[in-house]
Amino acid sequence: AVALAGALRLAARPAAAPPELDARPRELLLFSGCVVEPPQFSPDRTQFLLELEPGARARVTLYPEDALPPPNLAYGRRVELEGRARPLRNFLNPGSFDYAGYLARRDIYWTVTAARRTPVRPLAEDCGSPLLGRLYALRAAALDRIRQLYPDQPRLQATLAALLIGAAEDLQRSWIETWRRTGTYHALVISGLQITILAAVLLFLLRLCLLPELLALTFTAAAAWLYAFLCGGDPPVLRAAAGFTLFVAGRCWYRRLRLLNLLAAVAVFFLLLEPEALFDPSFQLSFLAVAAIGALAVPLLAATSLPLAQGLRALEDRGRDPALPARLAHFRLELRLLAETLSLWTRLPERCALAVLALPLRAAFFLFELLAVSLSVQIGLALPMALYFHRLSLSGLSANLLIGPLTSALVPVGFLALATGWHAPAWAAGRLVDLSHRIVEAHARFEPDWRIPDPPLWLSLAITGALLALALAARRGRRLWIAPSLALAGLLVLLVLHPFPPRLQPGTVELTMVDVGQGESLLLALPDGKLIVVDGGGFPAFPRRRPRLDIGEDVVSPYLWRRGIRRLYALVATHGHEDHLGGLPALLENFRPEQLWYGAMPQTPAWRRLRDRALRLGVRLVPLQAGRSFRLGGARLEALWPPADYAPGPEPRNDDSLVLRLSFGRHRFLLTGDIERAAEAALLASAPPTKLDVLKVAHHGGRTSTAQPFLEQARPAIALISAGFQNPYNLPHPALLERLRARRILTLRTDRNGLISVHSDGRRLRLDAFRWAP
Repeated sequence: AVALAGALRLAARPAAAPPELDARPRELLLFSGCVVEPPQFSPDRTQFLLELEPGARARVTLYPEDALPPPNLAYGRRVELEGRARPLRNFLNPGSFDYAGYLARRDIYWTVTAARRTPVRPLAEDCGSPLLGRLYALRAAALDRIRQLYPDQPRLQATLAALLIGAAEDLQRSWIETWRRTGTYHALVISGLQITILAAVLLFLLRLCLLPELLALTFTAAAAWLYAFLCGGDPPVLRAAAGFTLFVAGRCWYRRLRLLNLLAAVAVFFLLLEPEALFDPSFQLSFLAVAAIGALAVPLLAATSLPLAQGLRALEDRGRDPALPARLAHFRLELRLLAETLSLWTRLPERCALAVLALPLRAAFFLFELLAVSLSVQIGLALPMALYFHRLSLSGLSANLLIGPLTSALVPVGFLALATGWHAPAWAAGRLVDLSHRIVEAHARFEPDWRIPDPPLWLSLAITGALLALALAARRGRRLWIAPSLALAGLLVLLVLHPFPPRLQPGTVELTMVDVGQGESLLLALPDGKLIVVDGGGFPAFPRRRPRLDIGEDVVSPYLWRRGIRRLYALVATHGHEDHLGGLPALLENFRPEQLWYGAMPQTPAWRRLRDRALRLGVRLVPLQAGRSFRLGGARLEALWPPADYAPGPEPRNDDSLVLRLSFGRHRFLLTGDIERAAEAALLASAPPTKLDVLKVAHHGGRTSTAQPFLEQARPAIALISAGFQNPYNLPHPALLERLRARRILTLRTDRNGLISVHSDGRRLRLDAFRWAP
């Protein structure tokens, strides 16, 4: 049904071309439109969503000026501003996240940077939906209440805002990573948990008010949808609201809840609306988590603790026993005998003795249910977690046992604090958040933090088959599940250990330039399989706040994991600029290289942090200077720059760059870092490069590098340039491109071609690119 519905939906709806702006890159434009998402404020910038026309939106970033008052950017205001637009574009590497497609499903196609010193001008008329306007006003009031209740406590404010109303923009990356490592990050995002808890509390209150069940359920379902839109209308919470609504409809017609049937109905409904969601990791993880509970946890609990937990109800009522299964009736009889004995010993009334015996049993059954659900979700999501996030948490089982009840208590207490502003629930919510952070941080200290490369296809299929076999066996009988459980355990051990070689071509040299935007990162594979990463990408240093995106963690590492790479031989830091150095800390942590090579490095805070982290991880530091050479796996590596007497300044400079030459067979590769004309001239005078086959162009194709004399001496056949798409520096510079064109040098660029690979067997070169530009 899912496959046919998706095929019919796609066939009926031809793919529409995305909207375009009739403008040149970086051209200053005048934009007018409707603010359709409230702004996100931070000390150094403001972001909001502007709808230019129906189905065409842009994410606008304002950098505040002291001389200008902050604009009124509430939902439903029509505004006008000047700015420069940039189309959204993914990193063009195999397997990279389709960020542009993800935003296009929300009708967002551009990012706009507002012109500085130019105010945002409100227009006369309003726009948008009055209902959404009221919901967003309520959301803003909730955020203000959180700031008032917890002044000068940014972590507490950010956690409560994320957990209660889905405002996660203030969560710092380090906090998020700690929760991800322990497998508890799902508790920080709005999901079915909040819908379930709030619906249960509201339903209980409505029934206390003697409202009929049908009417109370209807009000609760409507409240679930209002809450979903209050939280921003993200797909996970909308799916949870739809599931609850379907459950309510079933109760109205007295249908018994079948969790997998409910799950399938909601999935088919959302796939009919949006077939592409089938390939969305959020969609897959949401439904797989609930499917794991329904297929694994529910049968396990039905065969073990659930009947016994139900048998604890009305223990004093002996009239129920004849209608119960023999095992359950026997269990109740034994408990009553124990209660009679306890009553004789302690002089307690028999009813009190029954309560004393039942209380620890109820707690034990509850903990067992939590354990079964947590274990089922961990097992069911092990493969997608390894594929999408390259993680598998060991501590997640015990961490979720504690975080689950804490979060369940925190949601109603937190909303009570928001609604009333009372000190007592606000204090309780704060203590619950602090305790949750302490539990997560304690687990993170013992979490091995394995990073798992992509498994082979056969292993993914085998794990999927073992999961299906285990789900079927769990419904058929107790003994049938032993074989698939053992098989699944063995396959998961293989998944974690990953005893598989990287996907390389043995006996060849590979130079791959990864698309990291306006930065640089190169993968060098040697004939014997040794792997070296030269620079880790990053962002140019600005006085503004650094983006949340970590190029080493979010761009370079996923590409390496996709290739099945688990360890590196060496990391190379060519020089200290952030667009080369910024991603190296994450690569150090993720791939634990044997050595860290570096050239002339000023003692900046970024370099000291990287050096100290390398020493803590046991990585050997290897300084390189001109004249140092060594053979690795049949290839020869030589350091040509900087010379031994080169003294770096207090701040990083382009001419600090480490220059490496790689020779294999008849081919020569030159990696130039960011050196400029002065270093090139000195290099020509001291160690003139021989005829090159592949030149990594210096400084992202800047005008002040790769001068005419250098090109005449090096005479490369192929030039590779790493530059960001529509970058503000106009790189690669037209003058440099003209110099390359005049010498008929084949030029490939990451801003047009994406990832670029050059392979050499010592006699022939083979080129490949993610996208071949016209």
